[in-house]
Amino acid sequence: MLPLMEKDKMVVQALLRAGSCPRCVLRFCRVGNQALYRVSCKELLAELHKFLNDGECKSEPMENDQPLCKKMRLEDCENNDMDSDKNGATEEPSNEVVVSDIGVRTCTVCLGILQDLCEKDFVKKVSAKVGSAGYHFSSLIFSVSLPPQLLVREHATWLLVKQETGQEANFLTKSDILQLKEVYKSITHPLLSEELGVPVDVKSLFEVSVVFAHPETDEDCHFLATVCRDCFRPTKNKQSIFTRMAVVKALEKIKDDDFLEQFPYQLEVPKGSCIVQEIQCTHNSVYVAGRYNKFSRTLPQTPWIIDGERKMESSVEELIGEPLKKMFKVDNLNFSSSGREDVDVRALGNGRPFAIELLNPRRTSFLQQEIKELQQKINNSTDKIQVRDLQIVTREAIGHMKEGEEEKTKSYSALIWTEKAIEKNDIDFLQDIKNLKIDQKTPLRVLHRRPLVVRTRVIHDMKVEYVDQHHFRLYLKTQAGSYVKEFVHGDFGRTKPNLGMLMNMTTDILELDVESVDVDWPPKLDQ
Repeated sequence: MLPLMEKDKMVVQALLRAGSCPRCVLRFCRVGNQALYRVSCKELLAELHKFLNDGECKSEPMENDQPLCKKMRLEDCENNDMDSDKNGATEEPSNEVVVSDIGVRTCTVCLGILQDLCEKDFVKKVSAKVGSAGYHFSSLIFSVSLPPQLLVREHATWLLVKQETGQEANFLTKSDILQLKEVYKSITHPLLSEELGVPVDVKSLFEVSVVFAHPETDEDCHFLATVCRDCFRPTKNKQSIFTRMAVVKALEKIKDDDFLEQFPYQLEVPKGSCIVQEIQCTHNSVYVAGRYNKFSRTLPQTPWIIDGERKMESSVEELIGEPLKKMFKVDNLNFSSSGREDVDVRALGNGRPFAIELLNPRRTSFLQQEIKELQQKINNSTDKIQVRDLQIVTREAIGHMKEGEEEKTKSYSALIWTEKAIEKNDIDFLQDIKNLKIDQKTPLRVLHRRPLVVRTRVIHDMKVEYVDQHHFRLYLKTQAGSYVKEFVHGDFGRTKPNLGMLMNMTTDILELDVESVDVDWPPKLDQ
């Protein structure tokens, strides 16, 4: 028994005659019982006709001495008008409810979305696609993208109901109509869950999305662009100006009379249902963090490719990232770190913090022991780097790596060359200098990728170790973001003061090592 009232009869009759499917009829009648939408279209259509043919309609508005809610046969609704003989005479409707040819015609409102495109056979096709994609998941989000012309057709049908039922339509506002997408999900979610054996959960990180299209009716929206031009503006990222949001805005703005001048509310039955343009599976990114040491002076942090030509055979990113890509079965990754060292600079001590975003992983769940084994595999594969504290982290946790980055400190050791011969006592004074402020104009070597500005940085302290008459080792603790090489040689006066100015001679840097990056992240693990 359908939860419909006497006043719904004219709405049901108008919708069935217009070519609406039974589920769209229920949507327009504000039926919120989700279980009813899971009943087959054939059964629903039979129930709707029982509702229409169940006794005399009392206290109904009259038109031409005939009640608006007439007895109807099933064929009347499926053919969208009353049966006519060859001479054009209208055949008198029968009291008999005949169930035949159900579900063959495509709904004029939903274009088949609530017909064959939400039934078990279709869900099995979606599930097969998901199964072949190779993802590991324990729940899923199911999303659908519907053609924007469905909004236009629903609007036209709503105006039709208002037109054919007169004042009785006052109880039906457009906001009362149940959203097509929500009804679709209420039907398909249980079927998907049963087929895949996992719950459908809006908080899931794994998403299955289906994009529907209906090329036959693509032009249904086009008249809106001439009536409501300000709602449709081209954007770089959109292939079409007829987005769902733009169509919604236009339908809210357009007057009923203007709409009906451009678009008929008596819709033709489409030749076929919507087509599936795309079924796509995606998983939210997984984030892995750790610290790395770099022992090579010929290894860049990220792939060094200029004009399509690789300059170095590998990089820190690739040595760590490639094993992760294989383990997590990902499409790609994004590498970030707490600062970066030049290709000829080593990263020693407790290493430099890094984080890797693994995009669209097929596998996401691992024991810590598996991550530990992966870390060992990376370390055994090369003598150029070592990784420690490798772990899966949240996206929010990565923010700790960047928090207060310029306020953090870093320690370096540098082998310095001096133009003039020196003795040990010539360099001891450097150890007395504390919190030296330096102004650094963007170095010439990075000017091609960074804006020209003057940055003030602090050299917190320095220690020296005499080597010979033209060499000594300088240990510095600096504010993060300091250009140490430029502090040593001056960069043609672009860094002031610099080591050469302090020593009153030309100085240069031969070797540089990062000894520590003072960022307490990620959490230290037992190795």
